[in-house]
Amino acid sequence: MNNIKFKLLPQIFLFVTLTLVGCKKSISNDDIVVAPPTISSLKNKTTTFFVGVATRTPQIALSSYTQLIESEFESITADYQMKMDVILPTKGNFNWVKSDEIVNYAITKGLRIHGHALIWHESTPDWLIDYKGTDTEFELEVKNYITAVVTRYKDKVTSWDVVNEGVADVGGTLRNTIFKQRMGDDYMAKCFKWARDADPNCKLFYNDYGFETNTSKQNKIFELILDWKNRNIPIHGIGFQMHINYLTPKSQMQDAITRAVGTGLLIHFSELDIRMNPNNDISSFITERSTAQQLKYKEVVSMYNAIPLANKFGITVWGVKDDDSWLLKHHNNYNEWPLLFDATFKAKKAYTGFLEGIN
Repeated sequence: MNNIKFKLLPQIFLFVTLTLVGCKKSISNDDIVVAPPTISSLKNKTTTFFVGVATRTPQIALSSYTQLIESEFESITADYQMKMDVILPTKGNFNWVKSDEIVNYAITKGLRIHGHALIWHESTPDWLIDYKGTDTEFELEVKNYITAVVTRYKDKVTSWDVVNEGVADVGGTLRNTIFKQRMGDDYMAKCFKWARDADPNCKLFYNDYGFETNTSKQNKIFELILDWKNRNIPIHGIGFQMHINYLTPKSQMQDAITRAVGTGLLIHFSELDIRMNPNNDISSFITERSTAQQLKYKEVVSMYNAIPLANKFGITVWGVKDDDSWLLKHHNNYNEWPLLFDATFKAKKAYTGFLEGIN
């Protein structure tokens, strides 16, 4: 998408729309996703928080992606390529190729970059999972990794998800990861300290999914945050991943956000996408669901926009366009349309909803 504003006469817009529909006869009227007649850049509509997007190295080599990213967003997050098993695949052998490419792209284009994620149990390299040294030696490996990564990108990556998904989905307990097993229940606090020592100016976040509706998980996360704050552990923000669907109750999300505001920390909607086919009951993106998605994006962005200025940080959408989304493979359902742009890079009603939430 070029970063320009089109002013189209209604007749021209109708002609273009009908022409595009005619070129793909398999699409019914209910399946059509029509871009808003006037596109206003998301990043130019926000003054109190950033709007970001998740991307990866193959995408930033393609102008079709970079034109849209650079025109619509002011921040990027690497969806996977800044995680441990990519950067440190074998003991002592750092591979900075992909992470450097992403960071250098952001710097060259004047984009901010949110680091994701220093510690995540699902991106732990095999050598560390199978580590034969003592627990003390294991902890030193983790400390050295965090120190190396944060130091390399000091003053370039200005915020990090220090720990991702450290709390279990059930039981209100810590997730039983290799880090908990080898470093003890306080391993997350140690990771935050090491990150702060490497870059005292970087904003540090705890990031997790589902706790906007999962009460036991939410209670444990806020228990940890209160404890860390009481002990002066350097945490600056909470990341709500916000992998939700169009039926997710607004009241539950609002309660969680209100509770987060009460911590005094920054709030990041860090991986936003909205599933429109969670029950796999449609095979095409019908008008009813498209409109429902518009309303849900408006609802989510409006809730974020209403939080106090002191808590605002940003909203990051987890992917550029629908067919890039991790959700398709994860749920083995390719009839899903969770993002702001369709497979042809065209803005959907969801995009309009996002703008409406900002306004």
